[in-house]
Amino acid sequence: MAQTSPTIWFLTGSQSLYGEDTLRQVAEQSRAVMEELSSGYTGPASLEWKPVVLDSDSIRRVMMEASADDSCIGVITWMHTFSPAKMWIAGLEALRKPLLHLHTQANQSLPWASIDMDFMNLNQAAHGDREYAHILTRMAKARKIVVGHPSDPTVQTRVSEWAYAAQGWMTSQTLKLARFGDNMRYVAVTDGDKVSAQTHFGLSVESLGVNSLVDEVATVSDAEGEKLATDYEALYDVAPELKAGGERRESLVYGAKIEIALRRILESGGYRAFTSNFEDLGALRQLPGLAVQRLMADGYGFGGEGDWKTSALLAIMKSMAPAGGATSFMEDYTYHFGPGTPKVLGAHMLEVCPTLTAGTPRIEVHPLGIGGKEDPVRMVFTADPAEARVVCLVDLGDRFRLVSNEVSIVEPTEDLPKLPVARAVWEPQPSLSQSAESWMLAGGSHHTVLSAAVSRETLEDFATISGTELVTIDADTTRSRFAQELSWSDAYYRGSARR
Repeated sequence: MAQTSPTIWFLTGSQSLYGEDTLRQVAEQSRAVMEELSSGYTGPASLEWKPVVLDSDSIRRVMMEASADDSCIGVITWMHTFSPAKMWIAGLEALRKPLLHLHTQANQSLPWASIDMDFMNLNQAAHGDREYAHILTRMAKARKIVVGHPSDPTVQTRVSEWAYAAQGWMTSQTLKLARFGDNMRYVAVTDGDKVSAQTHFGLSVESLGVNSLVDEVATVSDAEGEKLATDYEALYDVAPELKAGGERRESLVYGAKIEIALRRILESGGYRAFTSNFEDLGALRQLPGLAVQRLMADGYGFGGEGDWKTSALLAIMKSMAPAGGATSFMEDYTYHFGPGTPKVLGAHMLEVCPTLTAGTPRIEVHPLGIGGKEDPVRMVFTADPAEARVVCLVDLGDRFRLVSNEVSIVEPTEDLPKLPVARAVWEPQPSLSQSAESWMLAGGSHHTVLSAAVSRETLEDFATISGTELVTIDADTTRSRFAQELSWSDAYYRGSARR
């Protein structure tokens, strides 16, 4: 996990030939630029100013320090004056943290009437940053470039979005995932190469026997389960049969015991994500539903049927969302082809995160119809309308691919009185037919992360930071062009693998 107080280092480049007076002004203006940027910055890590770097050795040392500092999740660089780029090579080679190149300057407007060569010599970012950008490109250094004055809200927003992606990368690098049982038998897309995933993303997928959860549930007392069930009544709209004295109260208490046991295992093992599988429940009496929903609301990743890739992606995306942001495990379940605008009805057997609604979910108990266990408890609600995206992570054998589709979460066309699960209805861009065709052509999975909180730019930044292919389906997507883009991407990544 990332540190509780993450930081992003703000580095300014110059060189010693300008003299002490100029360098003093560079340092003062560098601090002022960072403070102005901070005034509208909303990222998850504080910006930390570092002394101006003037030579190869100081650059290399500060980059090594940033890479070794667990609280540093990224580095912002700006060339206030001309900083010869060969000085940066060793430092950039040493850097192991996400990089943002801020192309800015201290002054927003030129002082047309008074500008002289002293001003010109001090404010040289227009060509200093281009020199620096050249070496970044030549070294094929992954980075984000943001151009504009630090007071510009667009600049502040774009830096903030990158900071969330850097937070996601830190989460990925330190993520431990508990896999209770195996994945669903014969399913291709939920399987994959866990060694390659750890090499690429840093995350560790660890197998736990489902009976380790069964054993932990057995240690939870009736009083502990009853206490948590009482808390549920204060937080949610609990069905009468599950309330204290209700005929099915014991089902809710058992669901609470599962949550307590899961939390104990995850917290003691340092896990921030997990999976379960309805085919592999051991002696568990019911499939974890309510427990999974509440854990997701607290930021844990989850994947059904042993889908560790989606579980990891959910944990990463939750860390990239503002606190409590609408982000959930999801599955494309069935379609409404018409009349009216075609839509997707997304759900899962039980496990949809309540961050998708601002309303109060209802806790109910119903038969599952699959798995052969007792009727499980779950939250039932409909996701609130919002602009969002569905994202999946797939293993193509030679690389990982992120597939994203821009969508609009909408109200259901009609009520769903007989569907006792949490669900979301959305209209995909550019249309259901074109998005589904493109998604399948890209090899996208049926399990996804639905998020109205993680921005498209943050997702793009994460793909850049992690070196992961990202294909996006949006309002401008056409079948022919998307197929062509996939062909180009295949050629690029397969060519890169041969080098």
